[in-house]
Amino acid sequence: MHELHIDRLRGITRRIFLRQAGGFSLGALALGNLLKAHGSVSAEHPVNPLSPKRPHFAPKAKHVIYLHMSGAPPHLDIFDYKPELVKRDGQPCPDEILKGRRFAFTSGVPKLMGTPRTFTQHGQGGIWMSDAVPNFHRVADELCVIRSMTTDQFNHAPAELLLYTGSPRQGRPSMGSWVTYGLGTENENLPGFVVLISSGVQPSAGQSGWGSGFLPSVFQGVQCRSKGDPVLYVSDPPGIDRSLRRQTLDTLRELNEIQSKELGHPETATRIAQYELAYRMQVSVPEVMDIGREAPATLDAYGAQPGEASFANNCLLARRLVEQGVRYVQLFDWGWDFHGTGENEDIRGGLTRKFQKTDKPVAALIEDLKQRGLLDETLIVWGGEFGRTPFREGRTAGGKLLGRDHYPDCFSIFMAGGGIKGGMTYGETDELGFSVATDKVHVHDLQATLMHLIGFDHERLTYRFQGRDYRLTDVHGEVVKKILA
Repeated sequence: MHELHIDRLRGITRRIFLRQAGGFSLGALALGNLLKAHGSVSAEHPVNPLSPKRPHFAPKAKHVIYLHMSGAPPHLDIFDYKPELVKRDGQPCPDEILKGRRFAFTSGVPKLMGTPRTFTQHGQGGIWMSDAVPNFHRVADELCVIRSMTTDQFNHAPAELLLYTGSPRQGRPSMGSWVTYGLGTENENLPGFVVLISSGVQPSAGQSGWGSGFLPSVFQGVQCRSKGDPVLYVSDPPGIDRSLRRQTLDTLRELNEIQSKELGHPETATRIAQYELAYRMQVSVPEVMDIGREAPATLDAYGAQPGEASFANNCLLARRLVEQGVRYVQLFDWGWDFHGTGENEDIRGGLTRKFQKTDKPVAALIEDLKQRGLLDETLIVWGGEFGRTPFREGRTAGGKLLGRDHYPDCFSIFMAGGGIKGGMTYGETDELGFSVATDKVHVHDLQATLMHLIGFDHERLTYRFQGRDYRLTDVHGEVVKKILA
């Protein structure tokens, strides 16, 4: 009982200190430190956390469009051509390669599997690409294909979390949140970070893939839809018109400003900013999300259909959003887990059908941005969370369908636009595709490079939380300088 009484007194002491410390409360100090980094502020009128901010140095890119193929595309059947693996198709995997490795769904000694796809070289740099991506062929000179990516995780959710937050566990801010925290937004009527999802399924990491973690929640991604209301719950409820909404928000703002002056909590400024942004979005978002305003030729180039929900529509929306000043647009497309357990997961017909819906709009996005003079200032990234094995997936080894297991050691992505050298490949895997042979690029290196391109030293863009400074790249990451224009 004595110990409980002492604990209660300690709690009271802490509360009295925090309540009576006035303008020098810990909450006020935290808010002051946050807002000091983002511009001047008065207690009566907290600064908008999304107001434009200066990066550390002149950026190569002003916007990012990240195209994530959720499930991990089979890179050996798209970008990483392995003639030796084709020659040794059907042979048992060498023991020295399997030793010490674990796989998600394969055990024993699997059989090597060379690609059934046809590879040819494209563009002035002679980039190897398969027949699965015919529309990528024509934009080869804009692409930098990195064939030496590597990660630490071989299951989907932890791998996506590591890629987007720098940690395989939940709770860290996402890449898009770091970008908007550092830069703010160019258009006060739109979110700085927008998320678009296609194929009807959320990515494995869920909303943590675009969450703000311990950053103020105003920096989290806003999920928009290409069909129906663009943003859920942003419309006025029945019986509320725009003038009444304005009166309500004015009253809420006054109450929140009183609370901000008294307590100085960072989330109060966030709450004010979010209410005001939602009010402005009621007008701006339906307009920018209406792809019916596009010319028929543009819709045809993307394969987009107004009123539908599709990856093609989302690619066109991504262009419209960056055109209006949105900093970071994240597209997630489900259905890239090519185990071979069903026809849609077969690396022959299934992969062909998947790319029939996706490589055309990606190529159109690159060409459209270039034609509008936006590609040089917009960084595009395409890829998954890890790679696929150079052998047949264990569960389907005896069947007619061809699939590959999860593989973290090496995979391929491409980057284009915003400060990236086009028409080149970077890095190599060994002759069978089991290990990175040259120029390894860890996901932390990718993060560091992306931050560099938008004008930030990834080691200096930090946020203090629970007594230490955090950053997107944790304690890792090197900028991949050889791919920079």
